This record gives sequence, structure tokens and C-alpha cells, in this order.
Amino acid sequence: MNPQDITKEYSNGEVTIVWQSGKCVHSANCVRNNPDVFQPKEKPWIKPEGSTTEKIIDTVKKCPSGALTYFLNK
Repeated sequence: MNPQDITKEYSNGEVTIVWQSGKCVHSANCVRNNPDVFQPKEKPWIKPEGSTTEKIIDTVKKCPSGALTYFLNK
């Protein structure tokens, strides 16, 4: 596994955030738009329980590189 190209998933039960490290350009849009979820100095750095599903989706849609995507859980 290439450590520069990792895919991780984080879920709050309603929505799952998918992060692809190889696509991330570190624009920090996610941190500025939803700091309760996206905390780059923490491990894990994505904490989906910190916000509403609606706000998470809105934040993920603002990712300029496509490193963040989401899907709704069934």
C-alpha cells in the first residue's frame, strides 16, 4: 500500500465520508467550513459525529480536489 494514496471512511451512521489522501491538495476548505468534524491535528482527523449530516454533505461538496466524497448509509 502506498502511504501517499490512502482511502479511509468515517461514518456518523447516516452519512459516510470518504477521504482519498492522494487527491488532497490541503486547501483546508473542510476545516474552515466545518471545524467540528475536520480536525487535522487530531487522530482520527475526521469526526463525523461532530456535526449534522446536512452540514457534512455541504462541506464535502466544497472540496476542490475531490479528495472528500460521501455516500448516504442505508
